Amino acid sequence: MRIHYLLFALLFLFLMPLPGNGRIINTLQRYYCKIRRGRCAVLGCLPKEEQIGSCSLSGRKCCRKRK
Repeated sequence: MRIHYLLFALLFLFLMPLPGNGRIINTLQRYYCKIRRGRCAVLGCLPKEEQIGSCSLSGRKCCRKRK
């Protein structure tokens, strides 16, 4: 039973983000962008697109075609 507590603690430490490293947050934001039928743009959205969010902490934008 003690091994379960140890494994849970190691899993928690593995998933905990380090300062300056938002890998888990970035992954969730990209997934949320794709759910909203968007794409992640490095610099900015194209002229026929609108910004609907962000894909990462570093400034990528989530864009989709205007309706």
